[in-house]
Amino acid sequence: MRNFYKNTIFYVLIFLLIMAAFSWISIESQQPENIDISSLVSQVEAGQIKSIEISNNTLDITLNDGSKKTLQKESSESLSSLLKNYNVNPEQLKKIAVTVKSESGWKFWAINLLPIIIPAIFILGFFWFMMRQAQGANNKAMSFGQSGAREFNPDKKNKITFKNVAGVREAKQELLEIVDFLKNPKKFLDMGATIPKGVLLLGSPGTGKTLLAKAVAGEAGVPFFSISGSEFVEMFVGVGASRVRDLFKRAKKHSPCILFIDEIDAVGRQRGAGLGGSHDEREQTLNQILAEMDGFEPSDNIIVMAATNRPDVLDAALLRPGRFDRRVTLDLPDINDREEILKVHAKEKPLAEEVKLRSVAERTPGFSGADLMNLLNESAIAAALKNAKEISLNDVLSSIDKVLLGPERKSHILSDKEKKVTAYHEAGHALVAHELPNTDPVRKVSIVARGTAAGFTLKLPSEDKKLHTKTEFIEELAVMLAGRMAEEEIFNEITTGDQNDLRQATKLARRLISDYGMSEKLGLRTFGQREELIFLGREIHEEKDYSEKIAEEIDQEITRMLDEAAKTALRIIKEKRQYLDKIADELITKETIEAEDFEKIFA
Repeated sequence: MRNFYKNTIFYVLIFLLIMAAFSWISIESQQPENIDISSLVSQVEAGQIKSIEISNNTLDITLNDGSKKTLQKESSESLSSLLKNYNVNPEQLKKIAVTVKSESGWKFWAINLLPIIIPAIFILGFFWFMMRQAQGANNKAMSFGQSGAREFNPDKKNKITFKNVAGVREAKQELLEIVDFLKNPKKFLDMGATIPKGVLLLGSPGTGKTLLAKAVAGEAGVPFFSISGSEFVEMFVGVGASRVRDLFKRAKKHSPCILFIDEIDAVGRQRGAGLGGSHDEREQTLNQILAEMDGFEPSDNIIVMAATNRPDVLDAALLRPGRFDRRVTLDLPDINDREEILKVHAKEKPLAEEVKLRSVAERTPGFSGADLMNLLNESAIAAALKNAKEISLNDVLSSIDKVLLGPERKSHILSDKEKKVTAYHEAGHALVAHELPNTDPVRKVSIVARGTAAGFTLKLPSEDKKLHTKTEFIEELAVMLAGRMAEEEIFNEITTGDQNDLRQATKLARRLISDYGMSEKLGLRTFGQREELIFLGREIHEEKDYSEKIAEEIDQEITRMLDEAAKTALRIIKEKRQYLDKIADELITKETIEAEDFEKIFA
């Protein structure tokens, strides 16, 4: 489209140039012939001139045959004196119609004033343009300290209420008090009660913190101001504090209202640990937030809501009573909540009858609300790519794998030997997971490459768990090492394919000892205290609260746990060798085994 416009403009310009050339040639052809004074004198004496029209210094001459001539004379000399100087008989002039064409009023003024007006207009226009630019720069400078909070006024079309938020029943019940206060503040003030000024929403990414804050505003029917914590801080000193003042000023004008600060940990981190000390711009912004929240009157009816997934790094002054003293935790949804969330996101999606949302909820433990929304969206995209009219069960199942592990890498083709090694590796994981009683059921086994993995064994719990036992962890170690032991048993060789398994198993064993105190040898205590340097934003330092002797014992205990887990996995592989071969052969043939086909192997 852009090339079309360019070509059109080019051809129009060419056409205009051609038309201008033709008009210039036509005008030139119609111009009267210029003659000199001698020719005029000879024609007057010969009686060939019919009329002469005088316009300033120009003589427009008309001959008896109708042709036109023109002559430029001196401005200080008249026609009669000119002809008299050339000894022309005055009687000859009487035969010629001589007229004088005077200039009209507008033309006279135009000729005399335009040379002055046009330069003045250009000069004034230049200064006006420069003033506009300077004024725009001043306006930008003046608005630089204003907050960029987005205001949402709930109406019937875009109103979000608690009905649009599935799950999080306890969080919604907690926030109903906030809604009641915004609707009926007098009821609380008459009793001498004050509702919390700040509500801090805590939860993992994707659990619906922002959506829940909008739902509170929708339920109460009040304006909703939303801003991210990162929008306060700029490279210029004082801008963050200025934006905080402007934000709270706007909120007070629209009271009652809800002021929502997303990712407040961007400005609410602990003070005194930054690179700039107490003069750090981020700390000045936090100080202004603390001061503004203290300045609220009970009659302001402003609720400050904030969301973060890092409550451990927030400043203590921000969490004290009188500021963010009420904390609402949003956990990952359980199976019932996942089913409700799936129903919300499946309303406008044509699901096939075979797709049961309860079954999908069972296969997605640990998924957040955002993950479930993404899951159904990926399913809809997969169905659309196949030009299907409905979303099939296979679309949903493949989307679960895609969300968990990444898209299929169809270009990652294994050789026959590598395919066999990968099949036995995954068969080892699946076999040991099936035989041990306290591990999660096997849902799928595949040697199709996804993400960075050449194959995978998908295990999902049949029910949501909040607590895990030591036996479960020990058996999980055996499952992690089963792929390595299967390779050693079948091929008498090991490969680099178990690198991630070994890393995860070592990490889990260390946590059993250092964090959970599940080592009988080292006793009931934890080892190591992690500290975070706030200005870098991640854990980079771990303080050792134990001796070097204990460190050596921890290493020995980790090795012992891994060795015992490997022996358990190897024992099961040897005892159930026939099932290992069946699983591997099935994988080599089909590449993917679902839960039903997997159970048939053991039947």
